[in-house]
Amino acid sequence: MTSATDSPLPAVTRLIATDLDGTLLRDDKTLSDRTVAALAAAEEAGIEVFFVTGRPARWMNVVSDHVHGHGMAICANGAAVVDLRAEGTPLMVRPLERDAALAAVRTLREAAPGTSFAVEFTTGIHYEPAYPPFHLDPGATVAVAEKLLQAESPGSGAPVLKLLAHHAELAPDEFLALARSAAGDLASFTRSSPTALLEVSGPGVSKASTLALCCAERGIGQAEVVAFGDMPNDVEMLNWAGASFAMGNAHPDAVAAASGRTVTNNEDGVAVVIERILAAR
Repeated sequence: MTSATDSPLPAVTRLIATDLDGTLLRDDKTLSDRTVAALAAAEEAGIEVFFVTGRPARWMNVVSDHVHGHGMAICANGAAVVDLRAEGTPLMVRPLERDAALAAVRTLREAAPGTSFAVEFTTGIHYEPAYPPFHLDPGATVAVAEKLLQAESPGSGAPVLKLLAHHAELAPDEFLALARSAAGDLASFTRSSPTALLEVSGPGVSKASTLALCCAERGIGQAEVVAFGDMPNDVEMLNWAGASFAMGNAHPDAVAAASGRTVTNNEDGVAVVIERILAAR
């Protein structure tokens, strides 16, 4: 593990892939002037910028005013690719099939009694009565997950992007390990919250696998990608990219996966590396 100032960089950087919360965004969910300037400078230098996040497209307002030329976002941990320049128009959806989602719900209820669920559709989120309420989604339907996943309600057949599974008592990493052991053959499990909140996607769906598809479409090689992240849902992407940086505030799994480390999100760790990439040119 090396620092932002001495970690090897690709011979040519053609794409920057950055997580948002805990990575590009400061803790107050804002972008610093330094970070905005670094992103703009990268674009001017011909480097594509992808925002790669667990957030759904409707929660991308934190960066939508600062997209410059870079409007591409991989949302919901790889389940959707959207163009922020076109009001979040979906370009790709990699859904969690409802049968697999129902099987995952049943398995987690047995493995971790007390688990509550939310279902993230392409059209919005709905959740169970025991699930911590989403204040940003006041129109959500509240019902048991098995009912939420019925095709006729409430998503009216809309694709499922991911399940969210919350446990009030288990430690976050303990809950993740338990879920992967019990139901890892049904879906992909990860987490990005400091609480015991799991994010459940379709098998093989991750930030990394969707980023790889997007890069292949653009003729961009794995070795030409620089990635940034801080939490377990970034691990596959940090492993995949030609060069990768865990934030100074990163989870140990992200640190172990990355080829380098930068300073914290509150210290503009992404901008520090982008400035170095541009200076090297």
